[in-house]
Amino acid sequence: MRKLCFVAFALLVVLALPAVSSAQVIGIAVRIGPPAIPVYEQPICPGPGYMWTPGYWAYGPGGYYWVPGTWVVAPAVGLLWTPGYWGWRGGFYTWHAGYWGPHIGFYGGINYGFGYTGVGFVGGRWHGREFEYNTAVMHVNTTIIHNTYVDRTVIRNETANRVSYSGGPGGVNREASREERRAENEHHVEATDLQSRHEHEAGSNHAMLYSANHGRPSIGATAHPGEFSGHGVTAAKGGGNSYHSFTPPAHNEAHATGSNPHSFNPPAHNQPEMKGNSANSRSFNAPAYN
Repeated sequence: MRKLCFVAFALLVVLALPAVSSAQVIGIAVRIGPPAIPVYEQPICPGPGYMWTPGYWAYGPGGYYWVPGTWVVAPAVGLLWTPGYWGWRGGFYTWHAGYWGPHIGFYGGINYGFGYTGVGFVGGRWHGREFEYNTAVMHVNTTIIHNTYVDRTVIRNETANRVSYSGGPGGVNREASREERRAENEHHVEATDLQSRHEHEAGSNHAMLYSANHGRPSIGATAHPGEFSGHGVTAAKGGGNSYHSFTPPAHNEAHATGSNPHSFNPPAHNQPEMKGNSANSRSFNAPAYN
């Protein structure tokens, strides 16, 4: 019954979202903050034209679950991926869906690593119809992929902040710049079918649940969407424990934000345990082999 309620709720959310938008879509919202981003290595790029999409915590009927980072092909030449992010809004942690667009927009200041430092993207760039990779932060086999360059000036010699949400108690404190706001209002393309299927399959994998892996998923990233086994899979090296966050006295709930919210009340035992701030990790900001 709980599963059916969540499916019905999810369908209501999906039906309310446009396929193509000019602003970042706000979807599900919950009263408890997401865990920290786990430490993992980036699988080697499968081939030319593949773009890196970082891993993130999504939310389902069983609570938070990890969606592994993966390589995907952009839906069109010139498009870049702006990752989704959790943001504090009106007492809830709301999910702002990622999108494809000509420029990188605001993604909450979250340091997802591998070129996504919290502001923009320094892992590569389009040059005409070909995408060039910055091998200072991207795991690329240069004997196969020749569209590469090296820019180590983008690497920060500082401890990486693995907080996975923006605003609110303990969250990343950063506002969108004028350029990021402008990018948010450009023509966007939603996640590809492969990306959506990748998230769905992660949500169906019990090992990806925070309640099962305690912030250290066995699959941190994959070389291809939906491939959760084989040589292209890398495991998380460090845990992503939950951050202490404010939970109002009312029962925990998830709901669709917008003018017509619909509520879903997950079972209390599926809520992530709050354990306080986890230790930051220096190895997350760039692949360990660099």
